[in-house]
Amino acid sequence: MSEGTSASSLPAKVSKKRKRQAEESSQQIKEAAPAHASGGPSKKKRKRSKNKPAAEDVGNDDRGSGIDESIRKMDGRLLADYFGQKAKRHNKELTAMELNDLYVPEHAFLDTSSFEQSRTLNQLPNFLKTYSPNNGSGLSESSERNGTPHTLVVASAALRAADLVRSLRLFQTKGTTVGKLFAKHIKLEEAKQFLQRARIGIGVGTPVRLIDLIESGALKLEALERIVIDGSYIDQKKRGIFDMKETHFPLLQLLTRPELRERYGVGKNGVKILVF
Repeated sequence: MSEGTSASSLPAKVSKKRKRQAEESSQQIKEAAPAHASGGPSKKKRKRSKNKPAAEDVGNDDRGSGIDESIRKMDGRLLADYFGQKAKRHNKELTAMELNDLYVPEHAFLDTSSFEQSRTLNQLPNFLKTYSPNNGSGLSESSERNGTPHTLVVASAALRAADLVRSLRLFQTKGTTVGKLFAKHIKLEEAKQFLQRARIGIGVGTPVRLIDLIESGALKLEALERIVIDGSYIDQKKRGIFDMKETHFPLLQLLTRPELRERYGVGKNGVKILVF
């Protein structure tokens, strides 16, 4: 090999060596640096957290601790509108005329928005006393005719209804009972027999079972003064009585029965709807 050829290849070899050293140094720096040194999440992690729903979603602001606090803020006008909106959402197959038949008028509701306590289970007795004559002195009484309550409490499910019965037992006396009018371990025929032999002041049940008992003639409505809807309670799946078609539709069917509809807003022998 000539001296000219060696001299000309030397700079090329030095250049390659320096390039290789630079690459190795760069790799060592990358390996030594901690992952995400800035402290922020990776792009993949940022993407996941962006898609994850916020814990304090606007729609859930009033739904903490198993209670929908927005319900207690509604007066009769807002409740009538709320019921109507839910009816449209759950029953899109119905015509305007059919939806109108399920409409609960504003004057059917008693405004309970002045009740400042949270609508928790232990507050239900106080709620009833507040919106009953003479601070609820008649809540422990009943008609002399069996199966004729002055108050119906409507729940979304049998387990919840059982809890409501327990909370209302202070209105139970030797001659007047709080009726269990729901399907949990109680057959329809058994419930009918119970109403035929018992005097009840308050009956607690689910919409479908209450309708069945009314239509059978065992549950009588002539002494009824109020229908209390357990509207603020939401279950572990964040669902209340208004959120499920299988409970909301029969609830509307119950509330819009002709024998009840004609008594809404009437002074004597009238019926009011209270949403707890």
